[in-house]
Amino acid sequence: MTAQSEGIVIVPEGAIADLIDADASFEAVESVFAAMSRGDAYNFPVIREAIGHEDALYGFKGGFDKSGMALGLKAGGYWPNNLEKRGLINHQSTVFLFDPDTGKVKAMVGGNLLTALRTAASSSVSIKHLAREDSKVLGMIGAGHQATFQLRTALKHRNFEKVIGWNYHPDMLPNIEKIATEAGLPFEAVDLPGMVEADVIISITSAFSASLMADHVSPGTHIAAMGTDTKGKQEVDAALVAKATVFTDEIAQSISIGEAQHAIADGSITESDIAEIGAVINGTHKGRTSADEITLFDGTGVGLQDLAVAAKVVDLAVEKGVAQRVDF
Repeated sequence: MTAQSEGIVIVPEGAIADLIDADASFEAVESVFAAMSRGDAYNFPVIREAIGHEDALYGFKGGFDKSGMALGLKAGGYWPNNLEKRGLINHQSTVFLFDPDTGKVKAMVGGNLLTALRTAASSSVSIKHLAREDSKVLGMIGAGHQATFQLRTALKHRNFEKVIGWNYHPDMLPNIEKIATEAGLPFEAVDLPGMVEADVIISITSAFSASLMADHVSPGTHIAAMGTDTKGKQEVDAALVAKATVFTDEIAQSISIGEAQHAIADGSITESDIAEIGAVINGTHKGRTSADEITLFDGTGVGLQDLAVAAKVVDLAVEKGVAQRVDF
């Protein structure tokens, strides 16, 4: 984030859609993953707790990117009753940025759209660097709000010819069918074994038991497992994780709160079996090595993703003259 005059820059939720798009979010996330792998950026320990009210999960993710000079945190979480009770999306968050030279607060940025954009960007970074170039069929597990962002962004990174989808609640599948149709692609609802047709699978649910099993996946498939970010959550069977070559945003989170936690717990993989996606971006890890290799990206969601995209939004808001400033 570039130097600012005195006062806090405030970018409200409603202003963000006009400031940043999927492409800019992708660039910010890819850059910060690379910085993490180089040791130029690091995340702080995550705090994530059930608060005992509204079945909500609340917490903090933060970090410091020395290359981008982004310091701060995202506060927020998951309120599962929001949509039904209040007409609000279930994920709610705000990003706070601080001046790394002085410690003064620099910006407050609405985090809901940013979270959707950065999560979609991270799975697409993995598709760019790990999926087979000839991938034609994209499989979607999950059809909620975040799934629409995942699908729209993923379609930019391979020449997909078809989208297939499955959801715990089939009545939500039109959410992703609409995105496929807008892109001019056929969509087919399938059962989970039907995912064997997919060359790339994105899983984005809030499940606490595995839905995607080893016999649902064909050789050469790339899986972006994006929903597991809390101890106990699970989308992918541990046997499938053990069968795949595993990459992640941050290894510490992958083994503790990410999809790999279950395969680690049963001993089928060890920490040394997991590689950072940033190492692939930087060219220090070979990534995919064969057309038959199953690759899996464990997208746990790191604070540095939020900071990178929020810092970009603040710069754009200042540049375009739409930033709000408040003395503090």
